[in-house]
Amino acid sequence: MKYNKKVFQSLSLISQFGITMLVPIFLCSIVGWYIDEKIGTSYWFVVLFFVGALAGFRNIYILARKIYQDKDEDEER
Repeated sequence: MKYNKKVFQSLSLISQFGITMLVPIFLCSIVGWYIDEKIGTSYWFVVLFFVGALAGFRNIYILARKIYQDKDEDEER
């Protein structure tokens, strides 16, 4: 059975997008929860959650831009 290389490349790219988005959200949320527990506030979790979401979107934008630039360079050759 012959496997299509493009399918596996697409699956790895989708996984990379997911990880790139979720890791900053997760880490910022944990830090926000920790700060809220230590200080006794209730808003740092929400603030840092959105900071993590913005960082995740920025990472995906940079990754997508890099992928499309590489494709354009390959097509020019």
